[in-house]
Amino acid sequence: MRSVFLLLAGLAAGAFLAPQAHADSASAVVGKMQPLTDGAAVYQHVCQGCHMPDGKGALGSGARFPALAGNAKLASGDYPIYVVLNGYGGMPWFSGMLTDKQVSDVVNYVRSHFGNHYTDIVKPEDVAGQRPAINPEQE
Repeated sequence: MRSVFLLLAGLAAGAFLAPQAHADSASAVVGKMQPLTDGAAVYQHVCQGCHMPDGKGALGSGARFPALAGNAKLASGDYPIYVVLNGYGGMPWFSGMLTDKQVSDVVNYVRSHFGNHYTDIVKPEDVAGQRPAINPEQE
């Protein structure tokens, strides 16, 4: 009888608790986000949580977020476009979240900041040419 009482008490208590939040992806966030009108804004709101404000990346607890600072892989603009659109390793894809302009803006930003001095500009048309026909979310 005591176990039935405890079960009923637990169920009643659960009725007053807030539902459990599920945040298993960046797209699970609902609501308005401020406009990301330049590469610095995209980096600040999308990238720096993992790659850090100084672009030096992070390592710990089994996770590795590569440094963008002084990264020779950024020499070709095609590489960071591909990674932002399609993801790589543990990094999620952003093809369904960012516009071609936002991708080109953030790629140009990381290629010209954090000790990087790549001056050839990536254009939104360059991003459009690499954009997957079907976003990974649609597969």
